[in-house]
Amino acid sequence: MKPTTKLLIFLLILPVLALSGCTAENSAADAIQAYFKALAAKNASELALLSCSEWEAQAKNELESFGAVTVSLETPDCQINGDEGDYTLVSCSGKLIANYGNEILEIDLEDRIYLAANEGGEWRMCGYR
Repeated sequence: MKPTTKLLIFLLILPVLALSGCTAENSAADAIQAYFKALAAKNASELALLSCSEWEAQAKNELESFGAVTVSLETPDCQINGDEGDYTLVSCSGKLIANYGNEILEIDLEDRIYLAANEGGEWRMCGYR
């Protein structure tokens, strides 16, 4: 293979490699954002899929805590914020809004750092601190 052919192949593959690295990193933040969307939609099966195995029981508890109220998600946006052991740290902005009829509870997503874990090749919510 000619050197120019090798260079051409390298230049064609380089953007694919760069994009695949971004996708992997962003998917941790995307998983946390999807978790909140599933929570607001009260979608138990999706919430379980988006939770790591050690978080599934807590996800179910969170869902049950919103059982009798109307929940909405306002302008969610999550970003990677570093790593801690086996977890990717994710920061979010936006709010979960729970309407209890005469009372509205706003939960600011930015008040916590969320833990994402890669289980079985998929990013999942695994708690917060």
